[in-house]
Formats: sequence, C-alpha cells, structure tokens
Amino acid sequence: MLAAPGAVVVGIVAALLAGAFTEAFAAPGTGLLDPGVAVRLGLPVATLVTELSMAVTVGSLALALFVLPWREPSDGVGFRRALVTAAVGAGVWAVAGLVQLVLEDANIAGMSLTDPAFGQQLGVFMTQVAYGRTLLEIVVLAAVTSTLLLLVRTPTGTAWTALLPVAALSLQAGTGHAAGTSSHELAISSLFLHLLGASVWIGGLATLGVVFWAGRGSDGGATVRRAGTARAGGARPDLAAVVGRYSQMALWCLGFVAVSGLVNGWIRAGSIDGLATRYGVLLLAKLVLLVVLGLIGYAHRTLVIGRLGRDDARPRGLFWRLAAVELAVMGAVMGVAVALASSAPPVSEVVGKDLTPSERVTGHVLPPALTPTRWFTEWNWDLILTVACAAGVVVYVGWALRLRRRGDAWSWGRTASWCVGMVALWWTTSGGPALYGHVLFSAHMAQHMVLAMVVPIFLVLGAPVTLALRGLPARKDGSRGPREWLLILVHSRWGQFVANPVVSAVLFASSLIVFYYTPLFSWSLHSYVGHLWMVVHFTGAGYLFANALIGIDPGPRRLGYPQRLILLFATMAFHAFFGVALISSETLLVPDWFGLLGRTWGSSAIEDQQTGGSVAWGVGEIPTLLLAVLVATSWARSDEREARRKDRKAERDGDAELRDYNAMLEKLAERDTPPR
Repeated sequence: MLAAPGAVVVGIVAALLAGAFTEAFAAPGTGLLDPGVAVRLGLPVATLVTELSMAVTVGSLALALFVLPWREPSDGVGFRRALVTAAVGAGVWAVAGLVQLVLEDANIAGMSLTDPAFGQQLGVFMTQVAYGRTLLEIVVLAAVTSTLLLLVRTPTGTAWTALLPVAALSLQAGTGHAAGTSSHELAISSLFLHLLGASVWIGGLATLGVVFWAGRGSDGGATVRRAGTARAGGARPDLAAVVGRYSQMALWCLGFVAVSGLVNGWIRAGSIDGLATRYGVLLLAKLVLLVVLGLIGYAHRTLVIGRLGRDDARPRGLFWRLAAVELAVMGAVMGVAVALASSAPPVSEVVGKDLTPSERVTGHVLPPALTPTRWFTEWNWDLILTVACAAGVVVYVGWALRLRRRGDAWSWGRTASWCVGMVALWWTTSGGPALYGHVLFSAHMAQHMVLAMVVPIFLVLGAPVTLALRGLPARKDGSRGPREWLLILVHSRWGQFVANPVVSAVLFASSLIVFYYTPLFSWSLHSYVGHLWMVVHFTGAGYLFANALIGIDPGPRRLGYPQRLILLFATMAFHAFFGVALISSETLLVPDWFGLLGRTWGSSAIEDQQTGGSVAWGVGEIPTLLLAVLVATSWARSDEREARRKDRKAERDGDAELRDYNAMLEKLAERDTPPR
C-alpha cells in the first residue's frame, strides 16, 4: 500500500510550501544568527516525520485496544500486526524526535551543526532548558513504548503501555504556540485534544491498511493471512465490522479535532483581523482541508461501509481508494500544521516585562472581587473537561434512548440526575469556582467540596455502569469494545479493592490530608496536568464512596444500612476535623502561590484559608445530610420490598412460615409446661 509513504511525501511538500508562504523557514534578518539552510529545511521535515510516526503509534494502539480481535474465534493476526506497527511507529518516533531535538536546538541557538561549540550547547539544551528537557522526555517515552510493545501480548498489557504515548502527547501539548500566554491552560488542553484526535484518526486509518492490505488475499483485503501460510479460515477479521468500529472512532476524532482546532486557532489569531494575515490564511487552508476530510468520512459511511460485508470486491476497492485520498489529505493537513507551528502568529507570544504579581504567579490577570453573581458570570474554560462533560451527556442519553427504542425501560429521573451531575462538574471546572479557586483558598475549597461531595451524588444516582452494560452491544468476535473493558475494570482485583466500602471511605477521607499537606496541592496549582489529576481523583473518590452508600451499579458486596450510616458519619467527622484544623491554623498553605498574588480585595491570605476551613466543615454538612436521607430512604424501600416479598410468599403457601413459627412456639410451650 503506497498511500502511507505517499501521505508523508504530500505532508513534506505541504509543509515546505506553507512555510515558504509565511517565510517561516527563510533565512533570518540582518544581525540574527543563521543555523544554515540544512537546519531550517530539515527541522520541518523532522517535525512532520515525528508527528506522523506519533500518529501511527497512537492510532495502532487504539485499533488494537478497541477494534481488532485478539482471541478466538479470530487467531489475532490483525491485533499482533497492529502492535508491531505501533512498535515500529514508536521507534521511528524516537529517532525522528531525537533528530528534531538536535535541529530545534541548532535553530534556536542559531548555530550550525558543524560548529565546534554545538555539542556543549546541545548538552545544556537537553539538561537545563525546559523545552529541551521536554523534547528529550518525549524521545525517551517513545523509545520505551517501542520496546514494551515488542513484549506485550494481551490487550491489558497494551492498555498499560498506551499510557506512555498519551503522556508524551501531554508533554507535546505543552510545547506548542500559545502555551505560554495568558490562555495557556486553554491552549494546552485544546492542543492535547487536537493531537489525540488527529493521531487516532490518521494513525488508525494507516494501520487499517497495514492490517488488511498487507495480508490481502484474492478477496481484495477481506482476509488477513498468517505470514508464511495459506491459512484463511481462522485469520479473518471482518473488514466491515472493523471499518465500522473505526468509523465511529473517526467521527469522534473529527469532532475533537474541529473543536480544539477552532479554539487553538482563535487563541493564536486573536481576532477576525488575524485571519487576514498569512498565518490566518494557513489556518483557513487547514480548516478547508478538515472539511474535505469530513466529506470523505461521510462518503465512507454512506457509500461504502454498509456494503463491505457483501460478497463484492467493488465496495472494498472503493474503500481503499477513498482511504488513499484521505491519507493524502491528512498528510497535507499535518504539513500545514507543522508550518503553522513554525510561523509567528498574529497574537504575540512574547511575555511582557510589566507583569502584575498575579500574572507572574498564575499566568492570569487577577479577576475582579468575588461576588455571589460572579460565581455564575465569570469563566475560565477548561476544554478537556468541557468536552468530557458534553460527551458524557451525549453518550448517556444515547444509551438511554437505545434502551427505549428496543422496548426496555430506563428512568428519566436517573437520566436527569446524570445530566445535572455533568452540568455541575462542567460549571465547577470552567465557571466561577475554577477561576476564583486559582486565587482564593476558600473558593478552591468550595470547588473541592462540590467535586468530591455534590457531583458524585448525582452521577451515582444516574447508575451509568448499569446503563452502559444494558445499552452497549457485546462483542462476539474476540475484540474488546467499551462494554468488555468496563466489565474487566469492574471485576478486576483493583476495581473490587478500591470500590470496597471501607477502602473507598478511607480513600475519600485520607485524600484531604494527603493532598493539602503534601506537594500535591502545589503541583495542582502550578501544573495543568496536576489540576486535571485533582479533578479526576476527588470526583472519582467521591463517586466510589457515594456508590458504596446509595449506588446500584455493580461492585463489591455493600454493607448493611446501619453500617452505611455509621461509615458516613465517621467519614464526615473526619471532614469536620480537617475543617477545624484549617480554621485554627496560622500557617499558610502554598505561601509562594496564595501569599504572592497581590490581591487588593477580599481578606488576607491566611484569613481566606481559615474561611476555607469553615467551608470544608460547614458546606460539607449539606451533602452529608442528603446522603443520610438517601441511605435512610433506600433502607425503608428495602424493608418495604422485603415485606412485599414475604406477603407474596405467604399468599402462595398459605403463610407456611407463620404456621411453622406458631407450631414452634406451641412445642416450646408444651415442653415448658409441667405435667399435672
């Protein structure tokens, strides 16, 4: 299949032409050091190869984890071929990334590769410059990924290994344009979504070609044969099924790429006028190419995929021709993206000298004084969490409608509860709590309480795991879809352990101390990754605790209702103790953050921290009361169900249980009655 190398060639040509248009690779002006034409033209080529190999790695892993069969009834040839493709892609990624690192240093320093001092300069760049260290970390992660993928043989091992390239993507997102501006969190989150969506989309399509085209038989690619054999019976992934699953992933990726691209482009362009610049023209060209890709995907879904299962070679031929064109356009898109990354955007990325204390510490202008209204009118958008909440609502409602279409009932109350939880999560992470939680400890504690104690209640009442297991289709071809992965997670030893009521309660309570009295709190303030970890951890810990008390989702054996209430009040007592400790404390947490913001409104930093202790103690009482009411209500309903069950049983057997009990009492009375 020549489409993959053809896409690389198209990408290189597109990168060089787009770079020539913006003069990104031209010789620097008078007085500036020139690293030489080899560095200036070699850097975009190395960058393009790095990003394409990164896409192949991530896309191959996505196909192996969610699309391709790995066990009976298939013998897993496609799965193994995808892992080999990912390993080769990661190896190329590591080598190309190392070349990119060297050329980046030469370009930044304005030094030729043959300069005698360049070796020392490169060592300084890799060890003492943050950008150089990040590029080196990405190279190391790619190399380790390549090595591990040659050793793993199961989807579970593949899933753990896939965390490494995802971590590399997060590092890559922090090196792009606008990552150092006042919109750096939004820029990083949008670029990460862009890289992830594009990688799964491009790399997945390229891997389809490797899995099917390289092993095609006379059926035009419907059969994957074992290397060195003529066997076709066992090694036959269904092309129609595989392409259909990939098409679903590609549709989501199109949405991720489109939304994140628009957000990131707007950050760099700054305004409509910015689109009139050469940089803006390239942005529009990239948008047009993205629309073309969407149209090709639409053609796949409407003209080809539904006909692939038929005994007809023409749909398969049309699919591969469209795939070749799609890969070529994808190469052009990535080439334009490389040129954009090397071009100066209309919005200056040079950090000004006259920064306020808040801008020096947080990277943001200090927001206006907090008022009750501004909790709901001020925003600090987090694109990753916004997309996650929107996707959560769309997927959940889709599952519920699927059940109703096939005649199964699903409570609208549970659907409403889930949607309320998602909206609350979105507001907490993108609204007033997110903005003011960065500058006020009390606001941060309010954000924490909502994440850990309010949002989980609504999510648990939505019973998402139960709905997913009923609404998701089961795979029967040896592959693992979302339903299979969910079952594995729920029934795994780790899943059973953390969902245990006592363990979840300990995790829920101890996280307060561990988080706020260790460097984790500072990490969550200084790092966007740390902030995401905080949101996921506290929401997840709250979900596990609430599910142990009031949930119906599958999990370990729940405690009796009296024990649940005891566990609830014991945990909340720990929360109260934590709040009292903060109220009485005279030591400021993370003083290099909250103590250096230069706020001219509100109380002092230590007084605000003590207010945060009151929030932890007082605000937590409301969710606690709600949980107690829900546990008591569930207890009463359980007793009612048990009474109705006994009444039905009594009607069937004539109340045999009561007769046996009365007979037992009569025997006891006769035994205890003395003879006359």
